[in-house]
Amino acid sequence: MNQINTSNYPLNQASWVTKFLWWCAGADEYFLMQSPKTDRVKYAGLGGIVLCTGVLAWISGGFAFLTVFGPDGDAHDISMLTTAKDMFLYFGVMGFIWGLIIFNLDRYIVSSTGKGDGTDNLTGKELWQGLPRMLMAIVLSFAISTPMEIRILKKEIDAELSKFQQTYLQGLNKETDNLAKQKKTDLEKNKSEVVFKLEQYSKSLALYDQKIDELVQTRVNEMQDKRAYGEGPVAKKLQQDVDIKRKEKEDFIKNKSADVERYNRELLNVENRMKAMEDDKLKQYERNRESANGYSGLLKRVQISHETGGAVPWVIFAVFLCLELGPILFKMMMNKGVYDYLVENYNRRREIENGIWTEELVYEGKDGMIHIEKINFHESEAAKHEKLLKIDSTKKFNEAIIEEWKSNTLKNIKANPSSFYTENSNSTTTNNS
Repeated sequence: MNQINTSNYPLNQASWVTKFLWWCAGADEYFLMQSPKTDRVKYAGLGGIVLCTGVLAWISGGFAFLTVFGPDGDAHDISMLTTAKDMFLYFGVMGFIWGLIIFNLDRYIVSSTGKGDGTDNLTGKELWQGLPRMLMAIVLSFAISTPMEIRILKKEIDAELSKFQQTYLQGLNKETDNLAKQKKTDLEKNKSEVVFKLEQYSKSLALYDQKIDELVQTRVNEMQDKRAYGEGPVAKKLQQDVDIKRKEKEDFIKNKSADVERYNRELLNVENRMKAMEDDKLKQYERNRESANGYSGLLKRVQISHETGGAVPWVIFAVFLCLELGPILFKMMMNKGVYDYLVENYNRRREIENGIWTEELVYEGKDGMIHIEKINFHESEAAKHEKLLKIDSTKKFNEAIIEEWKSNTLKNIKANPSSFYTENSNSTTTNNS
């Protein structure tokens, strides 16, 4: 389709930037090169909006992925979130992929949006027809504006988030302390019971020692009083009492040795459990800190943003909503220009060359005039007509053959009727008609 510009209007060559913006708007470069500057500017502007939306989606997606998949930490501790690896992976790669997805959706939405009635009036019918695309644009606006708002309000969000994390951490540590205190009380009770038993054992040994010491001292005194006569009967009796008491002590120690060993094991076990409990409490403090730091993700930041941001989040959303809805509404309000008629003319030529064209029919109904567009597929209609002719001809041929067979059969019956019937007992079998 080569056309020569015979007018006095100079159609200058477009730069690669302009052509790229046309591509972003989903416009056809071939027809825009033959269109006036007004059409070129319109579609370059639409493409620029689509491109800007994709770039902003890239930035927004990078912030979102960095917040969601980055390491958790204190709201003010950004040392783990700003490494070159994290920035490249989340902000660069994943954000770029997200930006391409949004860019492709916007490009499709804009390119598939028609001109409506071709005037600059925005009618209810046009809005109703464009409602699905506008709903998609609203959803995309939410998806792009949310990460941007938490980045713009980052300082305020971090301040509130830090307070929340500290309060949440204190609550968790308090629960940990209460639980540890309860466990410690139980362990101290068990320890006191074991210590009491060991103390009773020690007191029993002390009583034996005291009694032995008293007997020994009495014997010594007796020996001093009777030293001139040597060891008398009383001293011997006292020595026997000392030996008996020492034997009782040994028997007591022997009988209680298993219990004392068990008491010592129980005491050591309780002390080890108390020490382990303190270690577990310190570890639980660290787990509590990790749990508190876990509230640094996207959801909590969005919640804080809407609680403390006032009208700022809605203003940011409104800006992105304008970017998303603007191209759709603008295209509905654009008047048809040279570019649109060139595209329409080319499409109709291609339809006619392929045996397809439309008829515009107008009927008068009870609610007024009704406009109907009928699409005719002439090649398929011709094939259908040819097939019907073949079927009709085949039907006529079959009827003629049957009539000729019927005529010949009647002649044969009249000429030789005996060959077509029998009268014997096998007539039923041989005369099947």
